[in-house]
Amino acid sequence: MNYWLVKSEPDHYSWEQLQQDGSTFWDGVRNYQARNNLQAMHKGDRVLFYHSQEGKEVVGIAEVAKEAYPDPTIDDARWVAVDIKPVKALKKPVGLSRIKQEESLASVPLLRHTRLSVMPLTPEEFSSIVQLGETRA
Repeated sequence: MNYWLVKSEPDHYSWEQLQQDGSTFWDGVRNYQARNNLQAMHKGDRVLFYHSQEGKEVVGIAEVAKEAYPDPTIDDARWVAVDIKPVKALKKPVGLSRIKQEESLASVPLLRHTRLSVMPLTPEEFSSIVQLGETRA
């Protein structure tokens, strides 16, 4: 299993909307590195859902429900989408400032590639962030 983080502006598509919809296709990626990450996703991979711009926090865990296929929003074979579905909301969001405080998360792509919307995580990074979100303050 692989681990990922996807970013979405909550006023565009929020975690709450994903939970309400039950699944969605992750489209609109127009960055080659992010596209390559989408292509590397496999059904069952776990995905952290991050609210960017507003909130700047990991809010939930999703799962890849369908592997890469042509992005239905554009007529250009270079771009792909994947389907994701919600698994569970974190007990408390894990903010960017909290992630920056953790020495073990210093190499997380979220901190190094701030504009990348789809990024891989190591199993350890994924587990650390989930643990932070499951521990009550």
